[in-house]
Amino acid sequence: MSKKIILYDTTLRDGMQGLGISFSLEDKISITHRLDKMKIDYIEGGFPYANAKETAYFNYFKERPLSFSRLSAFGYTRSPGGPPEDPQLQALAAAGTETVTLVGKAWLAHVIKVLGATADENLAMIRDSIAFLKDRGKEVIFDLEHFFEGYKEHREYSLEVLKTAREAGAGTLVLCDTNGGVLPSEASRILGELPAAFKPLGVHFHDDAGCAAANSLLSAEGGAVQIQGTINGWGERCGNANLCTIIPSLALKQGFELSLRENLGNLTSLSRFLYEKANIIPQKNQPYVGESAYSHKAGQHADVLLKAPELMEHLPGSLLGNHRRVLLSELAGKSTIVRKLVKFGAFQKDSPDVAKILMILKEKEGEGYEYETAEASFDILARKALGLYKPVFELDNYHLESYKTGTLKSKTVGRIFVRVKEKQLMGAGVGIGPVETLNTAINDALVPFFPFLKTTALTDYKVRVLNPEAAAAAKVRVFITTRGGGESWDTVGVSENIIEASWEALVDSIDYFANNFVF
Repeated sequence: MSKKIILYDTTLRDGMQGLGISFSLEDKISITHRLDKMKIDYIEGGFPYANAKETAYFNYFKERPLSFSRLSAFGYTRSPGGPPEDPQLQALAAAGTETVTLVGKAWLAHVIKVLGATADENLAMIRDSIAFLKDRGKEVIFDLEHFFEGYKEHREYSLEVLKTAREAGAGTLVLCDTNGGVLPSEASRILGELPAAFKPLGVHFHDDAGCAAANSLLSAEGGAVQIQGTINGWGERCGNANLCTIIPSLALKQGFELSLRENLGNLTSLSRFLYEKANIIPQKNQPYVGESAYSHKAGQHADVLLKAPELMEHLPGSLLGNHRRVLLSELAGKSTIVRKLVKFGAFQKDSPDVAKILMILKEKEGEGYEYETAEASFDILARKALGLYKPVFELDNYHLESYKTGTLKSKTVGRIFVRVKEKQLMGAGVGIGPVETLNTAINDALVPFFPFLKTTALTDYKVRVLNPEAAAAAKVRVFITTRGGGESWDTVGVSENIIEASWEALVDSIDYFANNFVF
């Protein structure tokens, strides 16, 4: 049997130290349940002594034990010169978790310059704190803060810290690259030099040199049994080791045994769930779970995918809950178009329809349109070229008027006249901006005839200036994201007039939903 690697997630503590990351109590609870369902071995819930929210979090789980994961409270060794009954140690003991993760200094320079303590006093702090928690029946994981820096500068003292923590009764000793500057060669060498008496060992890497994932994987091969990290790599400064990158590599490339092996297919959804909770747009180029991880743009790549997809992808994205996307752009070839037209029938690369659509695509992109993400607009483009397009309505005219009174917020009022099956309809709307008003007016006119529109909503709106040198007369590209019926789709519009560009994207959105799910 392959070696077992224990996964330790610190998203709810170290991850929250990342720029722009903040979770409410309800967020932390729901994330904990999601990590537990995923079968992460350890979940570091936070520092119970920090504030009322953290205390409430641990109180919640006192009455609601997790089904698989072990919840850990996080804290520091006692203060220099302080008693073992340090208030924060008492908070750790009272948190109600079976496991406590304790952090202590392993770099002599930090002991002297930051703590203002002696080398011996720091060892006593470590010894007393671990003993205090062990006496209360806790499993103690000991994080050696700044271990790698300390080992390179004062090797004997860092080893003494390891020895003290082990003799005091700590379980896994975790070597921390707190400054994130250790290179893979250094991590491997140092781990290999440590005596067997200090095992089992874990590792905790930060990503300031871009090596956190590589360091973690090499450490697993070098004997570490616990890997600490965060979902999406969030954390202090440049972040922590990214578990979404590390987990697939450990399981599918290195062959280690993981408790969550059967749940690998949920990794992509877990990553995006965390992005949603943090109210952050997902990082598209994130390995394994990013939207771009299995996206192909070049026509040559698309051609290979048609013949032998395993020759263009290092692992199937489906293993991780991700999926392949073939992007549409000026780089696309006929193979890309063929793949995109599968929903409309079987087409060959030499088909006149394929050549026609490719020509239209290149012309539109020359005008500033972009279909890499706006696949719903490409769907409409293809339907029109193939004679399969069914318009929902025809526009007669729309009129928008924006006004502002004194110090009050500006308002926009609008009217729209459209035709549906030769019947003229009028809609009206009032909003803050013209696009909101236009969308409201469209729905006001069409919902009586097309009730499905009540189930859709605009969820994102982006504007990109294409030729800023033209100043106020510049051409703009508008992207709109719409959600409805459990689906989400993107459309694009381009014009020198931002309202006209928005109108194009709005019409494509309505037509896409109707042509794919209603008509």
